[in-house]
Amino acid sequence: MDKVKLGFKELIKNKLLSSGIILFLFVSFFGVIGGWFIDPEMADVGAGYPSQPPSWEHWLGTDQQGRDVLSDLLLGTPQTLKIGLIAAFVGVSFGTILGFIGGYFGGKIDTFFRLMSDVFMTIPGLLILIVIASLLDIVSTTLLGFVIAAFGWMGALRVTRAQVLTMRERAYVQVAKLNGVNDMEIIFKEMLPNLLPFIAASLTAATAGAVLASLGLSALGLGPQNEPSIGLTIYWALHYGALIRELWWWFMPPVVVMILLFLSLFLITAGLDQIANPRLKDKV
Repeated sequence: MDKVKLGFKELIKNKLLSSGIILFLFVSFFGVIGGWFIDPEMADVGAGYPSQPPSWEHWLGTDQQGRDVLSDLLLGTPQTLKIGLIAAFVGVSFGTILGFIGGYFGGKIDTFFRLMSDVFMTIPGLLILIVIASLLDIVSTTLLGFVIAAFGWMGALRVTRAQVLTMRERAYVQVAKLNGVNDMEIIFKEMLPNLLPFIAASLTAATAGAVLASLGLSALGLGPQNEPSIGLTIYWALHYGALIRELWWWFMPPVVVMILLFLSLFLITAGLDQIANPRLKDKV
């Protein structure tokens, strides 16, 4: 209980982290809870007259195909977050596990993991994702999340490996080894708790990267077409020339939501960096 109170106090003191979490929760609740108060059929083609400006009936107007923009946005925001979170959790988990194994045990397995990471780092990820998405029939946001995760684990591996290489030489780890503590217990009880801020920062950064990748793929028409997402909304806005036709109510709302989402993730990452590296507090 004392640790929970201490953690809550640290959260309040860290303005970047607390502001980021509040903003992220706002965007999340906007999509998750907001979707409960709308009729999903309003996001269907032909739900209203095409290209209508905001009105009492359609608060954010309609698009070229008569879909209610607000309904489309409320249904698409959770799907976009889903892509980012799936890709981040899968990619960071995989990279963290490899980083722990390679950094702690070293030897040939560490060399192999490091070489594999270096090879993947040299590959233009977005270009490969475009090729894969064009070859595969990506029919769901879940599948898109896993595809993006396949190229989102290298950063977590490098961060985790670097920290583990340093930590395994510290006194408390050496003392644990001398006392006969097994490797798994050392990793999970002695090292992992100290790495949680780094892992959390990698997770938020990976979420932002995955969302950005999904927006790029969807804007090119390579994302799921049967599930609403912010990327798909932007794709149709670009396809029908909403910017040129000055249909601001169509392209501005998804852009604003994305700006708020990326800002929240940036603030969370910066706040976690301050926790992991207290010297940064004096520079902000």
